[in-house]
Amino acid sequence: MPGLWLMKSEPDVYAFADLVRDGRTHWDGVRNYQARNMMRDGMSVGDLVLYYHSNTTPPHVAGVARVCTEGYPDHTAQDPTSHYHDPKATPEDPRWLMVDIEPVTALAEPVSLGAIKDDPFFEGMLLIQRGQRLSIQSVAPHHFRRVLELGGLDADGLLGGQA
Repeated sequence: MPGLWLMKSEPDVYAFADLVRDGRTHWDGVRNYQARNMMRDGMSVGDLVLYYHSNTTPPHVAGVARVCTEGYPDHTAQDPTSHYHDPKATPEDPRWLMVDIEPVTALAEPVSLGAIKDDPFFEGMLLIQRGQRLSIQSVAPHHFRRVLELGGLDADGLLGGQA
C-alpha cells in the first residue's frame, strides 16, 4: 500500500494546475524539521498526495499527485539568492530535503476545508487539528478515500481495495 500524504501550497505560488502543466515539480522550501523528516524517512516513490490549496478562499483539496523521487538535498537552501536560503546548509550537510511529485488527477469537485471540518467522518484528521500548520501531513487511508469520494473520484480506481 502506498503512503498517503497531504501537501499544502498556496495556489498563487504553485497551484495544482501548474503541476499538471509542468508534469512534475520538486517540493522545495520546506523549513520545518518534522516535515523534512517525513520526506526523508516516510515518503517513498509511488506514495499518493492530496494537493491542498492553502491561503485561498476557500482552502481546498484540488487534486491528487504522486511522489516520484526519494528525498534529496534541497538546492534552494544553499542558494544565497533564494528566499529559502539557509546559511547553515552546506554540500556536506545540506540540512533540508525535497521530493519530486507528479500529477495523477484533478478532483472533479474541489473538497473545501469547510466540508472536511463539517463531516464527522474526518474526526482525527491532522488537517483539522487545532494548531496543525505543517505543510506536509500523513493522511489515514479512510480519510484519503473519503476526500476522493467527496471530490467525485473513483477511490477504488486510485487506491484499490487497500484503503
